[in-house]
Amino acid sequence: MDAKVTLSFNKDVIDRAKSFAEENNISLSRLTEYLYSQITSKNYKSLEDLPVSDWVDFVAEGRIEYRKSPSRKDVKDEFFSSKK
Repeated sequence: MDAKVTLSFNKDVIDRAKSFAEENNISLSRLTEYLYSQITSKNYKSLEDLPVSDWVDFVAEGRIEYRKSPSRKDVKDEFFSSKK
């Protein structure tokens, strides 16, 4: 059974990933599923250990940046404080 997931990526990265998938006769969804399957199939200790790290480096723009999205409460508080 398939499940839907919504992800956000840099547009340039998505365009290159789509081209890569098309060149390899696979949908972007199936390519993403394959990459997640590879990541979760073994116990990797870091991102550099992943078998796809070279590909990720190829399509990434610079260093990988992880960020936490602000909570709804934080966004709401910021909005209301800007209205004062």
